[in-house]
Amino acid sequence: MKNLIARFANDESGATAIEYGLLAALIAVVLITAVTQLGRNMSTQFSTIADKIGTASSN
Repeated sequence: MKNLIARFANDESGATAIEYGLLAALIAVVLITAVTQLGRNMSTQFSTIADKIGTASSN
């Protein structure tokens, strides 16, 4: 019984899985943040270009 408890206490496979899960979650958060910011920047750029095209075509 002591041997079983000692093996259970020394088993780190669950900890490794949790670490990989946390790493994957962190990467996902970084990617979502980057893509959101990129989308906002692109939207601003497209709006600026559309406004310039609209102004140029009305002259």
